[in-house]
Amino acid sequence: METLLLSDDEVKGLISMRDVMDAVELAFREKGVGRVQMPPKTYLFFSRYNGDLRAMPSYLEGMDIAAVKVVNVHPENKEKYGLPTVMAVIVLVDPKSGFPLAVMSGTTITNMRTGAAGGVAAKYLARKNSKVVGLVGAGAQAKTQLTALLEVFGSFDEVRVWSRSEETKARFRDEATASYGHLCRVVAAESVKDAVMGADIIVTTTPSRAPLVMDAWVEPGAHFNCIGADAPGKEELDPLILKRAKIVVDDWEQASHSGEINVPLNMGLISKSDVWAEIGEIIAGLKPGRVSESEITVFVSTGLAIQDAVTANLVYRRALEKGVGRKINVV
Repeated sequence: METLLLSDDEVKGLISMRDVMDAVELAFREKGVGRVQMPPKTYLFFSRYNGDLRAMPSYLEGMDIAAVKVVNVHPENKEKYGLPTVMAVIVLVDPKSGFPLAVMSGTTITNMRTGAAGGVAAKYLARKNSKVVGLVGAGAQAKTQLTALLEVFGSFDEVRVWSRSEETKARFRDEATASYGHLCRVVAAESVKDAVMGADIIVTTTPSRAPLVMDAWVEPGAHFNCIGADAPGKEELDPLILKRAKIVVDDWEQASHSGEINVPLNMGLISKSDVWAEIGEIIAGLKPGRVSESEITVFVSTGLAIQDAVTANLVYRRALEKGVGRKINVV
């Protein structure tokens, strides 16, 4: 047997956001009903380089899909080395024999499946008539989050984007306008407050270790996709927001260790009882999602290995169908 090798460019040509959202929603449901094996992420911290490396194995028992992803986060990569902040490699494994079916870039998969998770969460937790989106952060994740939200809602009246970097913010505005100008008006916000005040959906995608979005700016009915806090010590929201919100996590153990709730939990400002559900429980119908127009909902996304596994499996099947990639003898 040979192993299929796929580059990131090849992966990009094989999947759409709609494909990935469907796969991720199914993976969340499988987790909600207890049919997955997924140990928490294992971290290596490269403190001297302001980066980390994570190993993420998973097995979806009902779907018979298994994979392991190795992924880094180095916020200074672009400036120092001309490399993406996040890069990844995924090994798709045959559960029957343990044979490596494919080794593929996980960089685009990581970006898309994280965006897809935000879209799926908004489907269940945001108000159906949401018209204004506030993006805090304007990097690769902001792009896929917006793409996924448009898959769910079709269009918005306004999308506001803020970034510490004026250049990044302007580039995002121009690129998003070129791609989605017919579906929404994209504006550059002068401040975080300007981006989030009155927004129906607020997406945070920064590596911040101090709150950026303040409680006083958040109106009843808002929904948050909290994406940036994905390691211990990171947080983007004023903890007072969490105190009055319905909190939904992708995975309790990961979220409590490294998601948006990790700092408030460690400080004793919130407890496990303040977390309403895992998103898989809501998708599986075990708990309700949004139940009123006025409640504030927060989705804490840490990124699950099962998201990578189902997306990598989709990529692999498509590659075989289309004859994409090259096969090599690895073992």
